[in-house]
Amino acid sequence: MQSIPQHVAIIMDGNGRWASRRGLPRTAGHRRGAKAVRRIVEFAAQHQVRELTLFAFSSDNWQRPLGETTVLMALLQQYLCQEIRTCLEQGIALEVIGRRDRLGRSLGEAIDRCEGATAAGERMRLRIAVDYSSRQSIAHLMMQCAASPSARQVLPSSPPHRRHRLSDQLASVVHAKRPIGDVDLLIRSGGERRLSDFLLLECAYAELYFTDVLWPDFTAQNFATALDAFGLRNRRFGGLSEASVTGQDPQVRHAR
Repeated sequence: MQSIPQHVAIIMDGNGRWASRRGLPRTAGHRRGAKAVRRIVEFAAQHQVRELTLFAFSSDNWQRPLGETTVLMALLQQYLCQEIRTCLEQGIALEVIGRRDRLGRSLGEAIDRCEGATAAGERMRLRIAVDYSSRQSIAHLMMQCAASPSARQVLPSSPPHRRHRLSDQLASVVHAKRPIGDVDLLIRSGGERRLSDFLLLECAYAELYFTDVLWPDFTAQNFATALDAFGLRNRRFGGLSEASVTGQDPQVRHAR
């Protein structure tokens, strides 16, 4: 691997299809997918990824059958309770981002316990996005700015500080303990090729990697392959590489 992204975000897609292809209920796929989370978190921590954000449940996912959403919330609570010791041992700070008002009381208490117990972790910051919508969080912040003169300081006149202030304010909206850094690599499993309202601002310059592998089958080797692909990308952030300036880069016409 030529370089390691500091912030990796993953849309964990394909649990339901994994189960359906095996004649199992969709909930069986979610249970199997939870096991994939552990191996990917361990791999990320071992390979110096500083931030790992996992999309577990979008705000739109409430449209799914009640039985499925109930199992998903129960699995999340079980995961949080089980992983506190592992996170402490590995120096991982775990937090849940997204709305909190639609989560059950017991799940909310489990989130608070896990976040408090692991807050001192410095090796890696693990975020799990639950009842999360990037568009809704940005809209909520803008409504706050419109309603409160003091909140409008989120958009200071000095451009260099604007992005950082916005990140600070968005972190508060989604209950993040610290501002969410720009995503370097966005991975989506399951064959779909869209962002699905996930970290839209933070993914402005993310490298996108899509794989047909369903999430329950996503292994450490699949993760390594994605990191290898990232290492081969030429990230210019709207500028030009040295090769482009000298006329040696045939892709200069497509730079964004």
